[in-house]
Amino acid sequence: MEKLAIQGGTPVRDTKINYGHQYIDEADVAAVADVLRNGDLTCGPKIAELERRLCELTGAKYAVAVSNGTAALHIACQTIGVTAGDEVITTPITFAASANCALYCGAKPVFADINERTYNIDPASVAEKMTEKTKAVVAVDYTGQAAELAPLLELCRKNGAVLIEDAAHSIGTKYDGKPVGSIADLTTFSFHPVKTVTGGEGGAVLTNNAEYYKKLLLYRAHGITRDESLLEKEREGAWYYEQVALGMNYRMTDIQAALIISQLDKLERFSERRKWIVARYNEAFAEIPEVTVQEEIPESDTTRHLYILRIKPEMLTVNRRQFFDAMAAENVCCNVHYIPVYYHPYYEKLGYQKGICPKAEKLYEEIMSLPLYYAMTDQDVEDVIHAVKKVVENYRKDGR
Repeated sequence: MEKLAIQGGTPVRDTKINYGHQYIDEADVAAVADVLRNGDLTCGPKIAELERRLCELTGAKYAVAVSNGTAALHIACQTIGVTAGDEVITTPITFAASANCALYCGAKPVFADINERTYNIDPASVAEKMTEKTKAVVAVDYTGQAAELAPLLELCRKNGAVLIEDAAHSIGTKYDGKPVGSIADLTTFSFHPVKTVTGGEGGAVLTNNAEYYKKLLLYRAHGITRDESLLEKEREGAWYYEQVALGMNYRMTDIQAALIISQLDKLERFSERRKWIVARYNEAFAEIPEVTVQEEIPESDTTRHLYILRIKPEMLTVNRRQFFDAMAAENVCCNVHYIPVYYHPYYEKLGYQKGICPKAEKLYEEIMSLPLYYAMTDQDVEDVIHAVKKVVENYRKDGR
């Protein structure tokens, strides 16, 4: 397909602006340097400190730091006993890890459709997809907005399933006044570089369930333990340990933990800036009938990770691909989140086909992620808005 660029004039910007970027300051650098100087590079005190901080932040009783958000989802599924013959319901509008975690355990991912206004998984569709095989629902807080946790929890309780909240996007978000992390049966975080808080990589699983907590610790570290309550043989000495389950090496380094702890000190600032940018975008785009923005449920006080612009192709002479290319020509680099999971070749080979979730599929054809990150200047924000307006004005169907 031919790439489009607006004819005539110069781009809105001379330099490119990316859709996302981490923010690292001298405090972050010092925190990492301190770990490097002290020598506890992994399995050290910063892991426990980070876990305490996450519990304080969210109100969860227990937190287990892991190597990344995918690892967090995997051991969450392992912990609740997801296995062959089980089904795990999730949304197709997510990164593949939200569904892959079921496959890792031999289970079948089942895709429920989205709410076409909020873009989050629709509890009504989840209810339709539930069967006696449903072991868990992985509800993704898409863009940072909390999923409809109360009705999803009710559905899970009614059907004997477990609610896993994939909160990779939503650290800092509150649902009905409670911080994300303390509401679902298990909640997973990601600390990838473009997330609100980063460790370079890293993740965590939070829960209020003591039995889940013990299993999470096992699955994080090879299934090996020194905990006397879990040992199956008599302890031979202080050095003694046993492998009592088949776990993975999903441990986080103290280097990552130190960076995340330092980043958490700035979470309130990060959150407020992101909220301001979202509000400014919403205000500007409300004046453009050719585009629409994600609606927010009243229960969610959202720290937004992604900002989604949805175009109305019927009102434009271009499709999403062409709109995307025209924005790039203005030096505004967007992205698309996400290709529906079951569109990927691996899932096609498993037998998944288009048509499963029509609302999600239509959404995918019309969305792009605009730049959103803490270090954006006010001028950056205005340049993004200007670029959107410029593209729309050049490709309006009625030529207004």
